[in-house]
Amino acid sequence: MRFNKYLILFVLSALTLLSCRQDFEFEYSTGGLEFSKETVYLDTVFTNIGSSTYTLKVYNKSDNDIKIPRIQLGEGNASKYRITVDGMMGNDDDGNGTGDGKIFENIELLAKDSMYIFIETTINYDEYANPDSEYLYTDQIEFHNIAGAPQTVDLITLVRDAYFLFPQRFGDGTYETLPIGDEEIYGFYLDHADPDNGDEYHWGNDKPYVIYGYAAVPTGETLAIDPGAKIHFHADSGLIIGNGATVNAIGAYSTYDAEGNILVDNEITFESDRLEPDFSDIAGQWGTIWMTDGSTGSFQNVTIKNATVGLLIEHNSGTVSLKDLQIYNCTNYGILAKTATLEGQNVVINNCGQAGLACSLGGDYDFKHCTFANYWPRPNQVSVSIDNGDGTPQFALTNARFDNCIIYGSTSYGISLKKEGNDAFPFTFNHCLIKFFDFGQFQNNPLYPIANTTDYQNCIIARNSNTNKPDYLNPQNNKLIIGLDSAAKNSADASVASGTFDILGNPRTATSWDMGAYNAISFE
Repeated sequence: MRFNKYLILFVLSALTLLSCRQDFEFEYSTGGLEFSKETVYLDTVFTNIGSSTYTLKVYNKSDNDIKIPRIQLGEGNASKYRITVDGMMGNDDDGNGTGDGKIFENIELLAKDSMYIFIETTINYDEYANPDSEYLYTDQIEFHNIAGAPQTVDLITLVRDAYFLFPQRFGDGTYETLPIGDEEIYGFYLDHADPDNGDEYHWGNDKPYVIYGYAAVPTGETLAIDPGAKIHFHADSGLIIGNGATVNAIGAYSTYDAEGNILVDNEITFESDRLEPDFSDIAGQWGTIWMTDGSTGSFQNVTIKNATVGLLIEHNSGTVSLKDLQIYNCTNYGILAKTATLEGQNVVINNCGQAGLACSLGGDYDFKHCTFANYWPRPNQVSVSIDNGDGTPQFALTNARFDNCIIYGSTSYGISLKKEGNDAFPFTFNHCLIKFFDFGQFQNNPLYPIANTTDYQNCIIARNSNTNKPDYLNPQNNKLIIGLDSAAKNSADASVASGTFDILGNPRTATSWDMGAYNAISFE
């Protein structure tokens, strides 16, 4: 009985509402619409690659229900933009059964209401004659009315030409793959005479490179990358340097005007192919630069950002040289070195999910004037970790030396050392600023700077948050230059610093024997 009672009340309420409803009467718009933006900037896109979706909100703030006679792109069906209006795809002018996203007619908008317009684009750079590698494409959305000229919202997109490198598609529909152990991954070997890209073992700076899948340098080959080259990786993509192969990514210092604007950009950059500002500091957008067993190379004046692992270096046959290298925003590691031989100067690493620098499974490491900061937003990460294995077997740690380095992140411990077995575990920190807020856990551990002073020579150990701070400019946003109040200022080993330059190309002098990759500056 109670169920029937509620059912009767529900039906009566619904009938009452229906009986009160009046049909909406729409009048044609005379203008007066308002918009969330006067111009929609669709951020830079690569040629023939679809953009992200952008939003425009349209407001009818009048007291009248209106009908907009026509909403269309200014270039009509020839426009390179596509829009949806309040969920509608527009007229089907090409007869394919779906709206073209170009022209819309008789769109209704209630009084004091609003609607969304979603905007996308895909543009072929080759359709526009232009001596540069960029083209500014523009159009507008027109909102017609019966009173006069249409209202408009401008659309602007910068289109970049690029070299696109990707696996070959075979006649049977399968794609080129690379053998990795017992598995195959989506990837390809570079080619000396590719019909579209020329010599793929030489990456210049005339246009960016966009990589799909893993590009591999095979045995005996060398990939040379010029100053100013910009390398972009699609999701699940990266670069593999094979056994016996070499990569030389040698950039140079950029030049600036008096206001600090770049005149010539000589830095080499490895990052994602997502160019929108919202993706500029998102970790894990692509895979890694993987230097496999037996490979070697150099990275100088290079920035690597937004990868899963910035550099994965395994059992390299020679010394990998790292100079003026910045690595930011990596899901796992900035550098994961396994039984590797590395020399680093002015290396800066920040915002990595597990460790900025991981010297794993032994190896031989020498770092001078480096800044290892880790301000990853979640806890339990460190700036530098060193180990000789995780159980059996152990791997020989030949040397791990750090001179004039800053090792200071957001968690209590800047370093993590793990020694397995009875083999030698030689390491030295000389004139370094190291964060180590210990609460009794490591006070008797011979690897750490409480019980061990021999291997921490003239170091500044930050034991609490009140003293010995690095005074970074803005570490959360990867601005790790130090200020004049830094504990690292004038604290470096002069014999190591003398005759060297900081990561910005400024000479280190007797007034700037500063730890880390940067000379200290005034923030005022």
